[in-house]
Amino acid sequence: MSALKVAVLQTELVWQQPLLNFHKFEQQLASLPQQDLIVLPEMFTTGFSMDSKNIAEPAGQVSLPWLQQQAKATKAALCGSIAVHEHGQYFNRLYFVTPDGDYWQYDKKHLFRMAGEHEAYQAGSDRVIAQWRGMRFCLQVCYDLRFPVFSRNRNDYDALIYVANWPAPRRLAWRTLLAARAIENQAYVIGCNRVGEDGNGVAYAGDSLLLDYIGQPLADVAENQAAVLQAELDLTALQQFKEKFPAYLDADDFELAQPNNRSNL
Repeated sequence: MSALKVAVLQTELVWQQPLLNFHKFEQQLASLPQQDLIVLPEMFTTGFSMDSKNIAEPAGQVSLPWLQQQAKATKAALCGSIAVHEHGQYFNRLYFVTPDGDYWQYDKKHLFRMAGEHEAYQAGSDRVIAQWRGMRFCLQVCYDLRFPVFSRNRNDYDALIYVANWPAPRRLAWRTLLAARAIENQAYVIGCNRVGEDGNGVAYAGDSLLLDYIGQPLADVAENQAAVLQAELDLTALQQFKEKFPAYLDADDFELAQPNNRSNL
């Protein structure tokens, strides 16, 4: 398959009410035309809450089976993050789930200290690449967007996925950095953000984007309202562009050093 159909669900989230959010997304998913990949926001069951001890669910339970069920029903891969607890620790975990039940999981590496996320959750360390219908997807969450070294394309992925709860006052940074990641990595970029206001009074403007490998929007919604973005990612077009403009061959070599663990958990 050369082209994948992608849908991004930009929506408001009900604060710390997983069942209500499940119901909301079930209605949206049931009304979508056939897709290959459907992307949900960061912490799509609760909103961006630092009350990890009360909202985190056991790893592999509740949301993961729900995602597997919805992926099977829609015949599309589903992607979104939730708060989980595992082995006495808490993670902001992104799942990428296929219709046959297979999945990849990525624990958010860069925790948003300005909201105290580094005190409520444990940082992940591993970069994760999911493979689906011939394309490779690098999984990232929100604040990861500000750290280009971690997401640098080593010619090991075709698209970046950023799920987010990115606040409205920094919407210019969100849109600018998504385009930068697409251009510098010669990859498609999928950015899924929420709208509305959370339980802490933080406002979100949406600005979800689907960008091609030169940073041009394939689908864009700047309005602060619920919306579904749809576009096709053409793998053949990406490969042809990289053959004609192989900037990745001149990329600098580097190694990622493991930082000291500064979590207070």
